[in-house]
Amino acid sequence: MSSITTDQGIVHYEVYGRGRPVILLHGWLGSWGLWQETMAYLGRYYRTYALDFWGFGESGKKRDTYAVQDFVSLVDQFMDRLGIDRAPLVGHSMGGTVSLSVAIKYPQRVNKVVVVGSPIVGSSLAVPLKLAGYRGIAFMLFNMMGGFRLAMRVASPVICRDERFANMMDRDLSRTTLESFLLSIASLRRTDLRPMLGQIKIPAMGMYGDRDVIVHPKQWEPMKKGIEHAQIERFPTAGHFIMLEEPQDFSQRLKAFLDMKDSVPATVMSTTLTPTPSVTL
Repeated sequence: MSSITTDQGIVHYEVYGRGRPVILLHGWLGSWGLWQETMAYLGRYYRTYALDFWGFGESGKKRDTYAVQDFVSLVDQFMDRLGIDRAPLVGHSMGGTVSLSVAIKYPQRVNKVVVVGSPIVGSSLAVPLKLAGYRGIAFMLFNMMGGFRLAMRVASPVICRDERFANMMDRDLSRTTLESFLLSIASLRRTDLRPMLGQIKIPAMGMYGDRDVIVHPKQWEPMKKGIEHAQIERFPTAGHFIMLEEPQDFSQRLKAFLDMKDSVPATVMSTTLTPTPSVTL
């Protein structure tokens, strides 16, 4: 276990492999642990870093705010402390929203960006997640944490078909505070990256599961509209946690993108798009 100290608190991270750096960012209520299989695969070719955002996992939890922009600042500080000038960012869910935001605010830091089941627009979140961004509801859930954790276990097979997911989510929930729970999802709910996506000139890829019940599975559409050169990879039988449900296919597609040259070709990148029925959350 490794950590760095910043002015805003301790940041825990794990590192595996050798070679050029790749940074992995987790989603809401998650931690670096969701990336273990991905790190084991990518670590044969890259030096992979997976960190815990403030308020989650083993990172510090003594902050007043846990907004998306706070995590953008965290990534910049993390790279600075570890001497990483520039690297690809791979983010799941909220972590992908953070990755795109870093590419917009600190373009010199990022040479590729990958989002996995990430909301481009906060309104694409499932209704229960949007409701969790209201203080009264979040307070009620935390005062009924035993029941909430039980409900998450019951819902786990619908969210992710990996049998390990229930235990992983329960572990991460046990290390989350009321403020990090509430403020991060409230910030994500208000996020809308569409007006700024045109600023992203580096290679970008969106990976989306067609059976996602957490983020609308067609959030690849505003990403593609905003970043014309973006490569879209869809997984017809996967949900929100593609890296857990289809780890080999996910890792292979991710590595293929990371292995590509950093420059964006003059012509728009080809995409792997197939028709999908409309889903309303």
